[in-house]
Amino acid sequence: MKGGPGTTGCSSAARRERGGVLTALFITGFATFVNLYATQPLLPLFREIFRASELRVSLTVSAPILAVALSAPWLGLLADSLGRKRVIVASMLGLAVPTALAATASNLHQLIAWRFFQGLFTPGIIAVAMAYISEETPRPLAGSTMSIYLTGGVVGGFCGRFASGLIAARWGWRASMVTLGLATLAGAGLTWWILPRSTKFVPHHNAAESVASLRAHLHNPQLLATYAVGFNVLFCLVGVFTYVNFYLADAPFFLGPTALAAMFAVYLIGAAVTPYSGRLLDKLGSRRVLIGASTVASAGVLLTLIHAVPVVIAGLALAAAGAFASQAGASSYVGEVAGAARSSAAGLYVALYYLGGCAGSVIPGLFWKAAGWPGCVGLMVCMQGVIALIASQAWREK
Repeated sequence: MKGGPGTTGCSSAARRERGGVLTALFITGFATFVNLYATQPLLPLFREIFRASELRVSLTVSAPILAVALSAPWLGLLADSLGRKRVIVASMLGLAVPTALAATASNLHQLIAWRFFQGLFTPGIIAVAMAYISEETPRPLAGSTMSIYLTGGVVGGFCGRFASGLIAARWGWRASMVTLGLATLAGAGLTWWILPRSTKFVPHHNAAESVASLRAHLHNPQLLATYAVGFNVLFCLVGVFTYVNFYLADAPFFLGPTALAAMFAVYLIGAAVTPYSGRLLDKLGSRRVLIGASTVASAGVLLTLIHAVPVVIAGLALAAAGAFASQAGASSYVGEVAGAARSSAAGLYVALYYLGGCAGSVIPGLFWKAAGWPGCVGLMVCMQGVIALIASQAWREK
């Protein structure tokens, strides 16, 4: 490969190469997130099929997220030794298997277990793709390149939710799992075919060196602040888009699985916002973008308190747009301040990010039980305030 994702030459060959890399990163993001949150629109259906509480069926969302958090640091270390592309593709192939096998679950516990296994493979894609981008892309293009990968994740997240709800309504939820597994398998093949090998990767050859890099990351205050931002971003996103399903399935809305799946079309707003936020990151810097994004997300969550479906959808669109812009800012900032061993730094970020998502699928359930949807909204607005505070006080522009 004559250049990486950041090739800036004006030749047509350079433009085609960069276009190919961006296409590969989009596909990688799509295939990763097409199944991670796919059970969200099915939660009211699972509540009925398995005769379980909202908190119990929400474990089909939190289980893979917890697995991501647990495995991310170690897969980041592995990628710092083995390389980027091979770990990404192997993880995608591994992810396809439990995704399809989830269709064999005969009870809620088995479904949760298969979902957990899905999450174990996911960091090998997310953290390593982040490291690949930060290593191979010149700094002036880092934000826009990261945003393409994240846009693929946004589109994949929508398609996974929409397909699972639509397929479940007609052929049952098991058919949804098989379909998503096949989509992930196809994404692995396309990534292997299109994504160029790394040209700037420097492997770590011993475990002591890898552990030392982890220790250095945990003593980096800029990284610690970024990890806290990531925790809060996914806490809010998962919390909103998990419990809003119960909110809209009950009075006064009474929406079914197909309608709930269609509601996730608001994620397509994120597909439009994320590339734009990447350009803003390159122009304005991460701190300003993050503060603005958290403000937008807070306003959106507050709008959902109005009992009108169009207004709720508009509020969810703003909440999603704010979350995606925040994620683009935080992901880019990791690469800026990590220094060496970017996979392990990204792995720690992914671990804290998804630990926040796991907490976001469980803790709001306590607020739901105590105060319903308004209680969840109050919690989310407070968490968004923490994001803005961290950005204004702890981040510095490079």
